[in-house]
Amino acid sequence: MPDLDENNSNNYWKANIRLMLMLLSVWFFVSFVCGILIVDYLNQIQFFGYKLGFWFSQQGSIYFFILLIFVYVWRMNSLDRKFGLEEDD
Repeated sequence: MPDLDENNSNNYWKANIRLMLMLLSVWFFVSFVCGILIVDYLNQIQFFGYKLGFWFSQQGSIYFFILLIFVYVWRMNSLDRKFGLEEDD
């Protein structure tokens, strides 16, 4: 694995942290805001026979979390390629 110079290393970690903060904010919105704060408003909408607010608080936040894991892996692989840090198979 090649080493990065200090400037590229800083840029790599800034991009990594920016990505994590973005994905964590999406997860916070889905789990906390949709599942707790606006649950009464969302419960007015039906989703697969369940109230949408209930679905977000019981299952939706878990599905979104799993989806965010896949997005993180995909984006980190592209970030690794951009900085020349991809793993050899």
